[in-house]
Amino acid sequence: MGRYALRRLLQMIPVFIGSTFLIFFMVYALGDPVAAMFGDRAPDPATAAQIRRDLYLDEPLWKQYLHYMGQIFQGNFGTAFNGQSVTELMASAFPVTLRLTIVAIVIEMVVGIVLGVFSGLRRGRDIDTTVLVITLVVVSIPTFVSGYLLQFLFGVQWGWAAPSVAPEAPLNELLLPGLVLALVSLAYVTRLTRTSIAENARADYVRTALAKGLPRRRVITRHLLRNSLIPVVTFIGTDIGALMGGAIVTERIFNIHGVGFQLYQGILRQNSPTVVGFVTILVLVFLLANLLVDLLYAVLDPRIRYA
Repeated sequence: MGRYALRRLLQMIPVFIGSTFLIFFMVYALGDPVAAMFGDRAPDPATAAQIRRDLYLDEPLWKQYLHYMGQIFQGNFGTAFNGQSVTELMASAFPVTLRLTIVAIVIEMVVGIVLGVFSGLRRGRDIDTTVLVITLVVVSIPTFVSGYLLQFLFGVQWGWAAPSVAPEAPLNELLLPGLVLALVSLAYVTRLTRTSIAENARADYVRTALAKGLPRRRVITRHLLRNSLIPVVTFIGTDIGALMGGAIVTERIFNIHGVGFQLYQGILRQNSPTVVGFVTILVLVFLLANLLVDLLYAVLDPRIRYA
């Protein structure tokens, strides 16, 4: 497995370079960061030229990218237009979004897998149909609709949760935003687990284990569930990066100053260093999450071996 992990890490290098260059190109080549710094006011030509030289914007795009990557490897992600270091913004935003993502992933895994197993073992019955209908409704509702609805019901109408999260983002206040963030993914995990359980429940190894007299609970947990969770783990692993990057709507609704909030502010104000820096870290999160998922396959299914 060590050689496989090393090979995967080496494969991640060109993916990282290609992804970050594409992001850098879209942000810097298709926009004018200097003009965005001055807003509606036209900058003085001499001042604009000096800023371009200071930010290496007068160089060809590939030289700008090489300079930017060199700064990243030194831990310098640049400076936002408000004068604050992008690294400082990351240090305050990523822990908040990480806690929110962990809450969402736990809800997604526990509720989704339990509902999926419960529904898959009762395929074709009323409970199975009910779960399928509910998950279809959840998938069909946009996050901003479910977010505002749950915020009003749980936070304003019933007072069971805080409608707005405090700046320090304590864990108990992140439960409702975590549920909102996890809802759509939870529905997909439920349906994916249900389909996988229903298919594997008819497999020969399950019938053989039951015929040998093994307890049904042990067959489900030790054999059926482990084999059925492989596609679910794949989805959850790729969903980690998606939840961190896609928390913009949820963080806006509950006033959470995390990665989504900073990205929204960066895009709104055309703050190029902030957008490129945060998205670069999200690319790394995606790549590492996919590597972790691949390594977990052997844990779930001992028959899987890495060459």
